[in-house]
Amino acid sequence: MTRRNLLSLGARMLLAAAVGHPLVAGDGHLSPAGWAFGRSAAAAEPKTETAVLAGGCFWCIELSFEQLAGVVDVESGYCGGTKETANYDQVRRGITGHAEAIRVTFDPSKITYGKLLDVFFSAHDPTQLNRQGNDIGRQYRSAIFFINEEQKKQAEAKIAELEQKRVHNKRIVTKLEPLTEFYPAELFHQDFARRNPWVPYIQGHAVPKAKEVRSKHPELLRRAP
Repeated sequence: MTRRNLLSLGARMLLAAAVGHPLVAGDGHLSPAGWAFGRSAAAAEPKTETAVLAGGCFWCIELSFEQLAGVVDVESGYCGGTKETANYDQVRRGITGHAEAIRVTFDPSKITYGKLLDVFFSAHDPTQLNRQGNDIGRQYRSAIFFINEEQKKQAEAKIAELEQKRVHNKRIVTKLEPLTEFYPAELFHQDFARRNPWVPYIQGHAVPKAKEVRSKHPELLRRAP
């Protein structure tokens, strides 16, 4: 079942999702521990940085990053096209130039950009060109939208490292693209997996990817208070 088929649920699912649900933990059970964002009003605002990444369906990759310590916020959106076409109805056709992407706001004193790249390459298959599984089209391409030259250098080095170690059986096809603009996706798409863990697409795609990240990078996970 592809994600596109689910959107016919429309406003009915959006209303149900507003109730909110915990995420699925590494053992496959529902658990609220370590998955909620937010700080107390008295907490000092951390100095944050931003990473913009595309690795297929943004529902899936968003879930993988929401579980990381040091990640302040994860927002789904569109990158690579124009403002006029930055909406799901047009992006899903695959002709806008946009990729489904996430914008990760993080505290570099707790997690580095390099560690986020490690998670990124664990959370999707970077050898699939313009697709992830049954989700096919340029909107599902693997891409790193670098914000500055330092991010570009780190991304280039990470890809070279993975290629040298032969972590994947095929060549990595992840594109490095300069970030021009990030357009937030519609409210319906934000935190979709976290709010809708029972949806078959989420159980079949997003949850396994998040569990893969938990297995490979346990030291980066958000801990229960």
